[in-house]
Amino acid sequence: MKRHFEVLDGLRGTAALLVVAFHLLGSFFHNYQDNPLRHGYLAVDFFFLLSGFVVGYAYDDRWPALTVRDFLRLRLVRLHPLVVLGVAVAALCYWFDPYVEGLQRGAGLQLVLSMALGALLLPSPPLPNRIAMTQLNSPGWSLLQEYLANIAYALVGRRLGPRALLAVVALAGTALVVLAVHHGHLHGGWRWDNLRMAPVRVAFPFAAGLLLYRRGIRIRLPGAYWVLSVLLGAVLAAPAFQPAGPYEAFCVVVVFPFIVAAGAGTYSAGRLGGLCRAAGRLSYPLYLLHFPFVEIFAHWVNATNPSFPRAAAMMGALFGFFLVLAWAALRFYDAPVRAWLSARAQRQQPTPQLRNG
Repeated sequence: MKRHFEVLDGLRGTAALLVVAFHLLGSFFHNYQDNPLRHGYLAVDFFFLLSGFVVGYAYDDRWPALTVRDFLRLRLVRLHPLVVLGVAVAALCYWFDPYVEGLQRGAGLQLVLSMALGALLLPSPPLPNRIAMTQLNSPGWSLLQEYLANIAYALVGRRLGPRALLAVVALAGTALVVLAVHHGHLHGGWRWDNLRMAPVRVAFPFAAGLLLYRRGIRIRLPGAYWVLSVLLGAVLAAPAFQPAGPYEAFCVVVVFPFIVAAGAGTYSAGRLGGLCRAAGRLSYPLYLLHFPFVEIFAHWVNATNPSFPRAAAMMGALFGFFLVLAWAALRFYDAPVRAWLSARAQRQQPTPQLRNG
């Protein structure tokens, strides 16, 4: 039986919590450089790195018995139910937002179209009060890149030998460094005007995660989960360097691979292992379901101009709500829907025909 990487599960949960904090704080600090988590958007690059590692761990030894079609079906079953739920929740939040004086309710047909396209993770036409490429649920942009990376893995990445994969990592890393230095940051890929940044942001970390897994690069670190969680938070809360590009490229190319290698090199059992596994399970619904409510929170901030202590109290309440929502979505929606889809796919598998002689 394969070992489980509990610390990586826990770090995925830590990264999801940091993303939520970054978005909530961004509703109060409108300039992201004033945000206490100034580099919080880099958590997405960390997710991509984890994804490359986990995909290699889960699927590398299943080829060629596994077909490309089977692989993509498994990934759809794993990822897409919560994508659809996220779009539905986002549509409800958009329509019933009480702080926009009906502005958003005039977008009925646009909203329906955005729901249909959002459920497919396709870019949507403009909606009032929205600027992201995936209009209704902004985090959807990274899921689109995740799918594209998974397709690239199934078609090409799974076949790459050690030298070829190392070459891909080197080229993608060079492209990411050039992009970061040229733009002065890596805060892009989620809007039409910076869409070109998205494939560069996913290519290096996903390939690097795959390389870390295949090379068996592991670093043993006492207290790994706590130490690495603090390191990840510190990296995202570092000062607003001007320009930030070289620092952010260093984080993605050097610091994040170290965190993953150290997380993979440490085994956590007992209560801490259970905590890490729970955090990992909650991370995906937490990431996909929080942002529609952050939009309402941002409109509340604009409408009421609260003091920071009052806004911070609301953020704390929302954090608790998001955790309960993520647990409920996982328990009562995602798990049964995935089980049903898996059983249905299993029934549709052709039955092998026995031959006489």
